[in-house]
Amino acid sequence: MDTIFTLLMVLIMIASVLLVIVVMAQNPKGGGLSSTFGGASSAQFGVQRTNDFMEKSTWTLGATIIVLILISVVITGKPKQAATGIPPMPKTEAPAKQTAPASKTTTPVSVPATK
Repeated sequence: MDTIFTLLMVLIMIASVLLVIVVMAQNPKGGGLSSTFGGASSAQFGVQRTNDFMEKSTWTLGATIIVLILISVVITGKPKQAATGIPPMPKTEAPAKQTAPASKTTTPVSVPATK
């Protein structure tokens, strides 16, 4: 179980680093990496494809990270059963509260706490 968790964490870290690289390569105004290779005009060959690739890779890496996190929670989130042969201790009930008999004047009754 620990090996699977470690593998998932490594995959999540790799996808996160790749996502940071892809996002940092993009320009918020649409230039980014595509303006480096395609010049200032976005009508040239290959520039629009670079923008599409960057956008698709951003969404794909984001979805991959979410799926990997959900898988790691489902796989490692199961409670472990005790491997020892000792049965669990029986539950003990708390003693019942004592109430004072009804009278014309009511006074609070203190019950000592038991440990």
